[in-house]
Amino acid sequence: MRVIDHEHQPREEWRAGVLTRMRVSAVAGSAQLCVFEQWCDPGCGAPTHLHAVEEVLSVLEGQAEVWIEDERAALSAGQSVVVPAGCRHGFRNTGGSTLHVQATLAAPIFEATFDGRDEITRRWVPDRAPPGKNSDHGTTGP
Repeated sequence: MRVIDHEHQPREEWRAGVLTRMRVSAVAGSAQLCVFEQWCDPGCGAPTHLHAVEEVLSVLEGQAEVWIEDERAALSAGQSVVVPAGCRHGFRNTGGSTLHVQATLAAPIFEATFDGRDEITRRWVPDRAPPGKNSDHGTTGP
């Protein structure tokens, strides 16, 4: 059994105003899931992107505007949305304080395609990644 101590996992700046902490991924031994938290300053969040797998996005603290394709909703603490695989989505902090969210992806690594980019962003890929695959552990990228 592997115990993961989340308090000692680092927070990383993915983009200005957004800190991220990976809780569970392939790097920690997961074979099916990727779970991470984000803390977003007012007005900040995740730009429009998509994943090849389903995602659950949960608001732990604060308020967010979330969009999936052309549909938008306001979420607050204690609410979640299920984002179907392949759907363009994103979110932003609409409140006056830090937004704290948790995302769960049905894959052990983070892979996303962001609008306006021709490449897939990968994070938390184990060092044993096949040749040609990015083995980024979350130190750079959007």
